[in-house]
Amino acid sequence: MMLVDILTDGIFAAVAAIGFGAISDPPLRAFPSIALLAAIGHALRFCLMTYLGVDIATASLCASFSIGMGSLVLGKRIYCPMTVLYIPALLPMIPGMYAYKIVFSLIMFMQNLKVPELQEKYLIDLFTNSIITCSVIFMLAVGATIPLFLFIKRAFSMTRHEKK
Repeated sequence: MMLVDILTDGIFAAVAAIGFGAISDPPLRAFPSIALLAAIGHALRFCLMTYLGVDIATASLCASFSIGMGSLVLGKRIYCPMTVLYIPALLPMIPGMYAYKIVFSLIMFMQNLKVPELQEKYLIDLFTNSIITCSVIFMLAVGATIPLFLFIKRAFSMTRHEKK
């Protein structure tokens, strides 16, 4: 059952990443790599959070780092820039439910201006979900760009054929 959960998570992330990738019009040869990177990254984050109890921000950092490293390797193989591969692969990991809860808490806060107890509850929810959302998005960006800075020469020569 555990393997089915991991595979299902990866497959759904791959499908979403292909959809996000299609919006930015990458070359067709990039789609399998985008799907693979999204599946690996999202499944890794799922495993870290579900089976090891890691928080969502740290798990997102690890997953986005693996996506960044994978885009470095796969980008060289298919002559495609890292960003074309890792940006669509990262998008399924944006914490949409937490972002939704931010908006919901803000609306509920505004609707309960005369009830201080509820105002306090919704304000705490607003800040909690805002911190989680911003932290995860920041960690996704940092994790995916670390390989770019670690291997800067290779990252910027990926689409060039080596002279023999």
